[in-house]
Amino acid sequence: MQVKIDTTKSNPLLKRKEVGFTIASGPKEKTPARLQVKKALATEMQLGEDLVFIKRMHTKTGTSITVGVANVYQSVNQAKLVEPEYIRKRNSPPEKPKEVPA
Repeated sequence: MQVKIDTTKSNPLLKRKEVGFTIASGPKEKTPARLQVKKALATEMQLGEDLVFIKRMHTKTGTSITVGVANVYQSVNQAKLVEPEYIRKRNSPPEKPKEVPA
């Protein structure tokens, strides 16, 4: 999986960068998981994973190329103020189900 950052737009009002990216994966590989892409983008931009939020990803039909958009915030508190709850849930690891006493 290769991550390439195509565009970077600064948004000073919301204290974030809006990043457009392309992922090229092998012909036999499936679309990468959102958390894998988040980790790869954070590594590429040399930031912490908690500052990167994948907004959208789309794999082009018949190819192994995925195009997406991510928001990169200056602080975690700013991200909590701006990002909707469903986007924050999508970008966090799944919670383990709690055991119910029998």
